[in-house]
Amino acid sequence: MMNLNTLEYIVALDAHRNFVKAAQSCGVSQPTLSTMIKNLEAELDVMIFDRNSHPVRPTIIGEKIIAQAKVTLSNAAYIEELAASERGIESGSLNIGIIPTIAPYLLPGIFRGFNEKHRSINLKASEIRTSIIIEQLKKADIDIGIMATPLGIEGFLEIPLYYEKFLLYVSPQEAISSYSEIHSDKIPSDHLWVLQEGHCLRNQVFNFCHKQSSYSSVYEAGSIDTLIKIVDANGGYTVIPELHLPFLSEKQRENVRPLLSDGSKFSAPVREVSLVIREDYMRERFINILADSIKEIIPEQMLDSRLKKFAIKI
Repeated sequence: MMNLNTLEYIVALDAHRNFVKAAQSCGVSQPTLSTMIKNLEAELDVMIFDRNSHPVRPTIIGEKIIAQAKVTLSNAAYIEELAASERGIESGSLNIGIIPTIAPYLLPGIFRGFNEKHRSINLKASEIRTSIIIEQLKKADIDIGIMATPLGIEGFLEIPLYYEKFLLYVSPQEAISSYSEIHSDKIPSDHLWVLQEGHCLRNQVFNFCHKQSSYSSVYEAGSIDTLIKIVDANGGYTVIPELHLPFLSEKQRENVRPLLSDGSKFSAPVREVSLVIREDYMRERFINILADSIKEIIPEQMLDSRLKKFAIKI
């Protein structure tokens, strides 16, 4: 008969692809786990796992069943958390994914906030790219994504957190270093260092610069810190987010120039950063705890106006 324990077993076997390791992770014997999964397959009259594969792997229908099992287990955990909250107990686990170009600015403060105010919540954070966060959200492998938006993906909700300006980091060797501010459409087509393929910040840079980099075929960095070191050593320029400023030395800050959008004298290119959840995600309290931790990190003028005034309702 289907129950939450059996759903935990199929999720564990999918994660470990080994019956013994899955059983150990669930705290049961291997025969117990194997029998319960076989009983579920018989009840549903489908094969969830291909046991002829080495390692064992889900069937096509099994992948769909496991994905729904993860959602069901997440919602069951939410019910337990509701009951615990009613008794004045704060508990549970929260698994978030965050893109690499945001993680350095948020994660240290998020962990500090949870350690100081929510120690009974088990927080796990993974630094992963946007495409992987989307896939893991769909499978309920993570609860919340923190990434640049809008995404416009059906089945997801986007909750804007803050809006961050882009800045240009320019080597003193470059002619444009003499400018007090630089229009994004006037950035020269050469000497622009960019992030690797797959980083959403790379695409955003090309979108508002309206060009590809002549350096991009030579080297594409994996982090903003690396881009800055490359500019310092080799010349050229790169685009950095506003929250990276505190990571720069006083000398390096002299190399930063404001960016303006498409000839405008007033507007700067910005990125919207949001919490992203599945539409069926129910753990509203955890969303607000995470949002409150981020609100303590981000300067008030950057925060979304609604986030300043209201709790998040889903």
